[in-house]
Amino acid sequence: MSDVTYLVICLLAAIALIVFLIMRVRLSAFVALTISGLTLGILSGMPLEKIAASFQAGMGNTLGFLATVLGLGTILGRMLEVSGGAQRLAKTLIKAFGERNAHWAMMFVAFICGIPVFFQVGFVLLIPVMFSIAIQTKMSLIKIGIPVVAGLIVVHGLVPPHPAALAIVGTLKADVGATIIYSLLIGLPATIIAGPIFGNIISKYVKANPPEQLFKSELIPDEKLPGFATTLFTILLPMIIMVVKTIAELVLPKGALFLPLISFLGNPITALLISVVFSYFTLGFSRGLKKEDILKITDGCFGPVAGILLVIGAGGAFNQVLQDSGIGKALGGVLTSLHMNPILLAWIIALIMRFAVGSTTVAMVTAAGIILPMMPSFPNLNPSLLCVAIGAGGVGLSHVNDSGFWIVKEYFGMSVQDTFKTWTLSTTIASVVAFAGAMLFNMFL
Repeated sequence: MSDVTYLVICLLAAIALIVFLIMRVRLSAFVALTISGLTLGILSGMPLEKIAASFQAGMGNTLGFLATVLGLGTILGRMLEVSGGAQRLAKTLIKAFGERNAHWAMMFVAFICGIPVFFQVGFVLLIPVMFSIAIQTKMSLIKIGIPVVAGLIVVHGLVPPHPAALAIVGTLKADVGATIIYSLLIGLPATIIAGPIFGNIISKYVKANPPEQLFKSELIPDEKLPGFATTLFTILLPMIIMVVKTIAELVLPKGALFLPLISFLGNPITALLISVVFSYFTLGFSRGLKKEDILKITDGCFGPVAGILLVIGAGGAFNQVLQDSGIGKALGGVLTSLHMNPILLAWIIALIMRFAVGSTTVAMVTAAGIILPMMPSFPNLNPSLLCVAIGAGGVGLSHVNDSGFWIVKEYFGMSVQDTFKTWTLSTTIASVVAFAGAMLFNMFL
């Protein structure tokens, strides 16, 4: 057996161990990734004293940046929820689209609201709005809900500053602003097809039976809601700042006087910090909140994201061991020899990992680590499109090992079979369409 073959077998064994520990032993993703990462180092023949150091370095390198971004993004999402900003967006868009097109309006609400928040957070804060609209319009909850979950999961997987998307941007050395632009242009058509179009079809065959106590949820009175323009601008502000940075770096000469300042302000940490402070005024103080209220809201944001941070960090640590052991380089050589389009390969790896472990974050971070060693063989490859392809793979094939599967099932009151027909199929459609979009862009860029 050649050394390369043995190292590839080690990697496959480590991935199989992750799947086994998560699905059979029911360990948390963090513990499973930690065990598998250390096991990978041992199997590959790394010196024992270097395995833990490699794992520690990977954890630190991954979280050193993302912990700050995740914390600030969570604060912004919480301000959106507390102020009623999400509800205001829904009401305004429904009025603009009309009740018959409420499912299209909700898709745009989810696509916008999903930018600063995780899928689970966005879903929970939009549930009362979905239920209220279903009652008001007498429309199927499936027809309204599928566009919402499609919008949230696509943004969650594809669009920075979501942690997984931002993590692979850093790993693959892609430009944040360019990745945002591509992911939005590609993600919106994917959401449209997997959301309102598919939702309209599947709603004729599947019925939702949500819990009565949830379906009667009350909304915030209109007079207490923030303005539409204010809410929309607050949510989009970090995106605007980062995109402006990218455009400025493309247009301005390298020695431009204000370029260092623009680059500083366009850093994801700075952009999110500006947006959080801005939200304190637009969605906080202007709505009657006091300094004590803002402090309580902010402090309450950090506990729920601790587990997410650990999973992301462990995924990065696993990849560090993969690289330090030489497996990443060996696998990169094997994959390069297949002469497969790297965007196709990235999507397939992320999709397989998503199916195997259930976590979009783990799938994306792992796929990026596997793809990284082969990037020098494709000097003309656009790393931003590679990030979009990995995000697309991380979105599809959600099933029973994914927490999102069960959240959608329970809130909509569906059977497991019906959840496969709706949620699983919707995520897979979005994945395929987004991948096709990345391939299409790659042909012309």
